[in-house]
Amino acid sequence: MSGPSRALLVGALASLLATLHGLSGVDATVAETCSAASNSDRRVNYDFCVSELNKHRDSPGADAWGLAKVAANVGVNNAGAAVNDLEALLAAKQPPPDARATAALRLCEKLYYDMELAFAGAYDETNARNYTAGKQMAADADSLVRRCTGGFAEAGLQPPEPVARRSAYAVQIAIVCTAITNLLISP
Repeated sequence: MSGPSRALLVGALASLLATLHGLSGVDATVAETCSAASNSDRRVNYDFCVSELNKHRDSPGADAWGLAKVAANVGVNNAGAAVNDLEALLAAKQPPPDARATAALRLCEKLYYDMELAFAGAYDETNARNYTAGKQMAADADSLVRRCTGGFAEAGLQPPEPVARRSAYAVQIAIVCTAITNLLISP
């Protein structure tokens, strides 16, 4: 067998073995932690958990403690981006939001600022190994996003696409953060 053909065969076999062991492109610790989180909390979407945590530079090789902090950090980043989206929607000239939409957007803007702080608090408390407080702060972030979407519902409006997308993401990452932090409390 020639050199290039042999190299391709060896590469294919290595890829097959990694796939058989569940390690192809997915850090084993992320997969194991997301599996444990989804087994302990049925609200955790395993695929979302693995996909989103694997995107973060601190995930490879991180244990559950590190991954709880990664989830909180991802929540901070999403909340900050949501604030930017909300500011852009409020500043829109074409068409300008009506009074009900403006009120709902302003409420969400405040709640997303608070959510940023809640996720940052979850990170800090988890980092200090105060898991109960970290879990509560992540749960608070989940409550804040639900209040945002509830503000639109009370106004009889659908949230604009960026708000709906950021809100769905925030709920999922808050659930992941809470579930992983809960694993640290009750191993």
